[in-house]
Amino acid sequence: MKKGVITDCFKKPLDECLAAAGRLGFDGVQIYATTGAFSPEVLTAEKKAHYKKLLKDNNLVVSALCGDLGGHGFEIEKDNVERVEKTKRIIDLAAEFGTHVVTTHIGVIPADKNEPRYSVMLSALTECGLYAKEKGVTLAIETGPEIAPTLLQFVKDTKGGVGVNLDPANFVMVAGQDPVEAVHLLKDYIVHTHLKDGRMLKKTDPRKIYGHFADGGIEALNVADYFIETPVGEGDVDFPAYLAALREIGYDGFLTVEREVGDDPEKDIVKAYNFMVEHNV
Repeated sequence: MKKGVITDCFKKPLDECLAAAGRLGFDGVQIYATTGAFSPEVLTAEKKAHYKKLLKDNNLVVSALCGDLGGHGFEIEKDNVERVEKTKRIIDLAAEFGTHVVTTHIGVIPADKNEPRYSVMLSALTECGLYAKEKGVTLAIETGPEIAPTLLQFVKDTKGGVGVNLDPANFVMVAGQDPVEAVHLLKDYIVHTHLKDGRMLKKTDPRKIYGHFADGGIEALNVADYFIETPVGEGDVDFPAYLAALREIGYDGFLTVEREVGDDPEKDIVKAYNFMVEHNV
């Protein structure tokens, strides 16, 4: 497997993030492409050349672009025309920068396929997936609000070009899903993974958590009541078993560090990098 890191986790301007990732020895970076310096609408030809040079100078490739549009994902039909078009532009950017993966949260997939929301989400993801497939890209749904069997059924219902970005901490913190079981269930669709840790503090309906995030961001819900994200190795993800499962299914892609909280993110990123070295990633 290859070592990656999400640039935004450094909490610095993108140029500095790329330099930090290169200095620490990462193989690649996942970059947010929805807003900010790397969004399609602000990336001129000159800026694209600038970032391509920075990546090369720091011996980095793009492991994935993050195309997470926030809000309720693709749950609301009237919003999806704009969201689908935005996703297609991010897919174009991914292809241009040589990565085959765009990750995104899509909302909360209903367990019942007869819920109207299921067909709304499926229609949008099918369109995006077919576009991605034409470009040699996979639109990877990030794990989180639903258990693995629900996600598996949804991905199977698309027409190709849709895969999985497996985040074990999201499974543990929110869905109560065993990541090892998830690896084996989703094995045919995993194209990118995160290295993140945490623990569930109180079980609740994942729609409550993701709904509050969608409407007001993390400040809208006291997440400390329900879960806590921790530095790698300090939460409830069984990483030796998780890594073994990834190896068992033949996964050889990126294991990308994500650290969304904490007073010293770079310290935690370094800890995660060293953890990967110790575990022969």
